[in-house]
Amino acid sequence: MRGLMYQLKSVWKDKFCIMSFLLPIIVALTLNFIGGIDLSPVSEFHFGVLENDLSAETVSWLERYGSVAVYESQEELITAINEPSTNMIGVKADGRSIQTMVSGDELDLFRQTADTLPSLYMGRENAKQISLTVLKRPDMMAGLQNIFIAMTLIVAMFMGCTFNAMNMISEKENGIDLVNQILPMTQSGYVMQKISVGFTGGCLSAVLTACCYFRLPVKHAILMLTLIILSAFTAALIGLFIGKFSESLMEGVVYIKIIMIIFMAVPLVSYLLGARGLISVFCYFVPSSASFEGIMNLADSNKPVIAKDIFILAAHGIIWFLLYLLISKWQKKHA
Repeated sequence: MRGLMYQLKSVWKDKFCIMSFLLPIIVALTLNFIGGIDLSPVSEFHFGVLENDLSAETVSWLERYGSVAVYESQEELITAINEPSTNMIGVKADGRSIQTMVSGDELDLFRQTADTLPSLYMGRENAKQISLTVLKRPDMMAGLQNIFIAMTLIVAMFMGCTFNAMNMISEKENGIDLVNQILPMTQSGYVMQKISVGFTGGCLSAVLTACCYFRLPVKHAILMLTLIILSAFTAALIGLFIGKFSESLMEGVVYIKIIMIIFMAVPLVSYLLGARGLISVFCYFVPSSASFEGIMNLADSNKPVIAKDIFILAAHGIIWFLLYLLISKWQKKHA
């Protein structure tokens, strides 16, 4: 127990580890704050018209679909339309109809609206006879938030990899590793002590991150905690491999970055592309794929099924643990 306290004290002196611990929590708080902001005005239509050009009836009709800004001259209207930061649609009178103007750098939604607006205006009388049902505007950030928070949780869960790798590399550079090799400690005891450092930090960071965003019922919270524990344990094991095979701090940082890119890219690309069949099976060779799938199921479903993800993470933990013990035993035998 005293040895574990020394290990934790050593880790908390490393600014890199502290940043890795706090960053997911800060991101989760930021995403939670962004989720409370109404982004609907971003997709609102903005029309620009000339003063005394359109009738009051036409201006009133345009105001049903968006905001209307009135300009005194043609030059002011064109300048407002060409402003890169806006998606303004210019509207001018064209006999009994209207004519629209756009700069060409707008989003497709606004360009298509500009193309169809004159036709809509000509058929406005017939449109009054049509029965309309106004649907609730979907939350623009709902789907993206779940993806962002899942990726943030993966970073938090697998930060134990950073803890263990940095700790072991620091011991190598300071000569402490040579002392550890002659201490009366079994190989399994040394491994469990090292795993505990990354496992504790990864679990704590992931739990705090999840609490910042999710409000889950007790049953789902237990499932989330199970995912966190298994993921943090697997990450701590992978950190041992990085620490064992890295001879310098820079080499270890490179390995950590590569691992984190793989952990984040594989599940995200698989989810966005809808990978199925053999490809999805290969994706499960990266443990974060099961974690990501489980988190998304907990976030999107009232009755999540994550038994498969828990089984895959448990298998990863057992395999990586046995593999590390075998490699360490082989190295000690041939030393």
